Amino acid sequence: MNMQQDKAKSVLLNALEIGSASVRQAYLDAECAGNEALRCEVQDLLYYHDQMGVLLESSAPALAATINEPLAERPGTVIGPYKLMEQIGEGGMGLVFVAEQQEPIRRKVALKIIKPSMDTRQVIARFEAERQALALMDHPNIACVFDAGTTASGRPYFVMELVKGIAIVEYCDQQQLTARERLELFLSVCQAVQHAHGKGIIHRDLKPSNILVAPHDGVPVVKVIDFGVAKAIGQQLSDKTIYTRFTQMIGTPLYMSPSRRRSTRWTWTFAATSIVSACCCTSC
Repeated sequence: MNMQQDKAKSVLLNALEIGSASVRQAYLDAECAGNEALRCEVQDLLYYHDQMGVLLESSAPALAATINEPLAERPGTVIGPYKLMEQIGEGGMGLVFVAEQQEPIRRKVALKIIKPSMDTRQVIARFEAERQALALMDHPNIACVFDAGTTASGRPYFVMELVKGIAIVEYCDQQQLTARERLELFLSVCQAVQHAHGKGIIHRDLKPSNILVAPHDGVPVVKVIDFGVAKAIGQQLSDKTIYTRFTQMIGTPLYMSPSRRRSTRWTWTFAATSIVSACCCTSC
């Protein structure tokens, strides 16, 4: 995070503590005097903060209505030849379970399925696009897809390689890797991303939690996961139409590229920390 971003964050946090709109504006006038870029950043961040508050308030009734809804799939549920063992992940649209494949071979896999009550046409389209994107990949640093299907209740799922790893930043810190070792590990991430780009697939949500590292025979191996908001170039990943609304933010603001932040109304400039700096900062 550079000095301008540090300043923007500091001004934002102080401004949020001021309840009076007129006093807040006077504070911004004083703090951002002669620095129009800083003023624009802080104004955008304040707008984003206000919009998130509205979004959370409007979503509360819907969340309350579904919080007690029983899961159709849970540990012990059998889906095709797969028996769910435990839930290990949850994203915006899907749940991820460790599952035991019972036939024709026995092995542990990861099974991802759309959440109950999330099976809208738009979500299903993105889900199908994710599994198709993964099916196109053939790279040792990208989790591969084994199977796909639909549950008895009509919700799509897919089965992929079970990656027993931890987020790349956490791994680097645990192992106390040097800056050089961290960058060498990150080269595998770059190679995986380049492979996806060669297939016409843009991940759009690269962040430490989607880049796992697991040791294999004593050697750390990177696995890029979660292509849930991936975008295809020059091809179609689903028969269903996927439409990204004009003001819809796809991805995680903290790890968005500057060009993608500028292309939306949402700006989170002070949090534009790259994965590389997150990997290396503790050893610099």
